[in-house]
Amino acid sequence: MQHNTVLSSKDNVNIKRYQKLAASKRERYADGLFVLEGVRLVQDALLEQAQLECLMVTESALEKYPAFLAQADLREVRLLVISNELGAKIAQTEQPQGVFALCRMPRQEDYQPVLYRGGHFLMLHQLQDPGNLGMILRTADALGIDGVFLCGCCDVYSPKVIRATMGSVFRVPLWQEPDTDRLLCRMQAAGVHTYAAVIDPDARELRSCDFNGSAAVMIGNEGNGIPAQLADACDTRLTIRMQGHINSLNAAMAAGIILWELQGGQV
Repeated sequence: MQHNTVLSSKDNVNIKRYQKLAASKRERYADGLFVLEGVRLVQDALLEQAQLECLMVTESALEKYPAFLAQADLREVRLLVISNELGAKIAQTEQPQGVFALCRMPRQEDYQPVLYRGGHFLMLHQLQDPGNLGMILRTADALGIDGVFLCGCCDVYSPKVIRATMGSVFRVPLWQEPDTDRLLCRMQAAGVHTYAAVIDPDARELRSCDFNGSAAVMIGNEGNGIPAQLADACDTRLTIRMQGHINSLNAAMAAGIILWELQGGQV
């Protein structure tokens, strides 16, 4: 892999572009790009055939990760070498590795054919915590969920969410659908049984649900849950029975329990 001069100016156009994409959702969607930081994330992007527009590494990283850089070279990814000081300035992690990349967002295909093929799906309605969203995507990846639908959630391509997924963002089929009502109608038309996860003693207990056919579970906002009209529009309301004095769970934890049951308690 060949490279020329070492970039050291924070005013360099590539550095400024990286920082804008890291900071602004508007910039990310205008350009169709998002940022990656760290060897693991960039390696996962390469393995999953994601389109990397640019790879930036510090002088130290250039010497430390020759095998990884060889992978990028095979994919003909454009390489820029930056000074260690500049790498420290643009890093957003506590222990930066000096590896940064610009990655193109995948094209979102029509999800209706996927619904008609059937499977087990997750609908996330207005989740706003990046850590929760990232953890849920990791769990969906681990359990082999057929697709996750994001309805008015925090930006899945923000640096915090991307880091929290630990690479699962490249493996889990994702669709962004701002209209949750439309998604529900399309799922039901395709024969997908829809469930609303609620805190309600009258709802059906999770372990008694039959997930043998096509099914989709909706998880709601961390503070407000699922709006009543959406919960009522789902085919079934389900709940996790809890012991002791606990009456609710963190959204990511609840999603993990539900996904485990949705997949029949096995990976």
